[in-house]
Order: sequence, then C-alpha cells, then structure tokens
Amino acid sequence: MSQNLRFPAEWEPQSAVLLAWPHEGTDWAERLAGVESTYVDLVAAICRFQPALICVADVALRERAAARLAAAGVDPARVRFFEVAYDDTWLRDSGPITLREGEGFRLLDFHFTAWGGKFEAGLDDQLVAKLHASGLLVPSRHQRVDFALEGGGIETDGAGTLFSTWTCLHERHPDLPRDQITATLESALVQRRTLWLDHGYLEGDDTDAHIDTLARFAAPDAIVFQACDDPDDRHYVELQAMAAEIAALRTVDGQPYRLFPLPWARPILDQGRRLAASYANFLIINGAVLMPAYGDANDDAAAAVLARAFPGREIIQINCRPLIWQNGSLHCVTMQLPEGLLA
Repeated sequence: MSQNLRFPAEWEPQSAVLLAWPHEGTDWAERLAGVESTYVDLVAAICRFQPALICVADVALRERAAARLAAAGVDPARVRFFEVAYDDTWLRDSGPITLREGEGFRLLDFHFTAWGGKFEAGLDDQLVAKLHASGLLVPSRHQRVDFALEGGGIETDGAGTLFSTWTCLHERHPDLPRDQITATLESALVQRRTLWLDHGYLEGDDTDAHIDTLARFAAPDAIVFQACDDPDDRHYVELQAMAAEIAALRTVDGQPYRLFPLPWARPILDQGRRLAASYANFLIINGAVLMPAYGDANDDAAAAVLARAFPGREIIQINCRPLIWQNGSLHCVTMQLPEGLLA
C-alpha cells in the first residue's frame, strides 16, 4: 500500500460538501417544490459549519438557487456555484472519490453507470473530469478508473479498512469473482482489507444495496447500522442476518466493533410503492451529523443513537421524505470534499 496515498474517513476535516441543485430537466421535475425545500434546509445546515459547492445547470438555475438560499438566511460567502450539465443529483455516486496524496489530492473517477445502466448517466459520468478542470479545486491529479463503482457503495475508516456489500459489487461486475473485485478495490482505494456484507437490503432502493443505506463506520472501532425489530416486516429476516454479520466483524486489532443499531421507521408508501427510509444515510460534516428524518415517531430515537455514536457533534435532522420518492436520501445527494481541496 502506498505511503503517499490515503482514502480519508468522512469524519475527517472537510473543505466543503458537493451537491447538484434539482431542476426541471432532472427526475425531480414532478415534485420539484418539495425537493427544493429539502435542498434549502440541507445547504443551510451545511453552511453553518462549512462551505457548500453547488452544481447548477445554467445561470437561471444559479440565480434561483441563490435566491432560495438567501431567503433562508444562508450566508452567500459560504456558497460556491459550478455551472455544469448533469443528468441527476446523486453526487455521492457521480462525484469524486478523493484520496489524499502527500500534501495534495487525487480525484478518482470511476465509471458511473447509473447503478448498472438503470438510467441515463452520460453527463453524470463526465462530472469528475469537468470539476477537476473547473479551477474550483486546488491543483490535483485526476485519475480515471476503468471500473464501475459508486461512492455510496463503499465506506472507509480512514485507516485502511473498506466496508461494502457483495450484492452491489457483484451486480456491477457479475463476471468477476470476489477476490478479483476485492483486489481491484483495495488497489484503487489504497486499502489493506475489505469487510463484505452478504445480507441487507431495503425495498425501494435501486442501488442494489449500497452500504451507505445499511451500515456506516462511526470511528475505526465503531459501526452504526440500520436495524429492524419488527418481525412482521418483510425486511426483518434479512436485516437480522445482517446484524449478526456485523456483530461477527473484527477490527484490525481483532476486537469486536462497538455497535450502534438504528431504530426502524414505519413503512412509507407512495402509491403502494414502499420507499427506502433508512436512518443510516446520514452525512458527517465538520462538527455535526446531518441525519435523514421522515416524520416518523423514531426520528428522535435515531438522533439519540447518532449522538452516542458521534459524541461532540451536533445532530441535525433534515426532512428527507421528498428525497426517498426517488429512492435515495441525504447521504446519496452529497459528497464531502476533504479539507484543503476547495480552492
């Protein structure tokens, strides 16, 4: 493993959070007003602690977003805009996976296939290269990686341990054996080992079980995960099996992880379709954790679990009912940029 390259954990200091503003040319068109309100709340919370770098499709959208944020009292000095074309707004998956390279940075640009070719992604797959060329970031290296991977499909503890779900990576690369996929990930992401989960899914999730909807590192020795305690729920057997898998995992020192199971939200349906309401899809920023809230009785209980998992950080609830209509939540629409990367 290179001594000069490192994949930082999400809880390490950040320079900004990258997002893309929804507009009528994205899949949000049908419910744009509701999702814009969530974006306003999300950016307002981010900008209390650090800048937001927001992709906008054109000048008109930039002006609209700036006006909405100003009306919400967001400090304009904390907001930067990047005019670029994009298919949709899932920046966790189309944005850069950033490695620290000595005193600089390397932007890894994996193939973004819209979760295995489910949707159009031609513009989104160009986003990292365009961001690298924009002048908005400090001089850094851009590396295209000939491998399909989304940022929501991986977790790192910042110390060489990768965490992922086999279902997702197998769906992206059905012809590759596990040892080959493991070796590719560890080489590209500079990791010493990979922890795989073979269980866990959410109805309404079209990512093929991204890890960031199921289980997350909270520290090198701690894992927060989405539990299910309702035996009558269709997720119960699978999430109980996932919980058992997580309990059997060990740190690099051979110790059990400290575990923080999240409560289970009641089913949220949209015209009979169940939506993927996971509390595990939170975002860690400087000094805070932004968590998805769904108007559920367990929102506050989930916040209390995250407060124990992340002592010293403020826990801020963001209404994500509008986001899960499109099968993702708060973490899915954001990508943190490490401290020092924003020019």
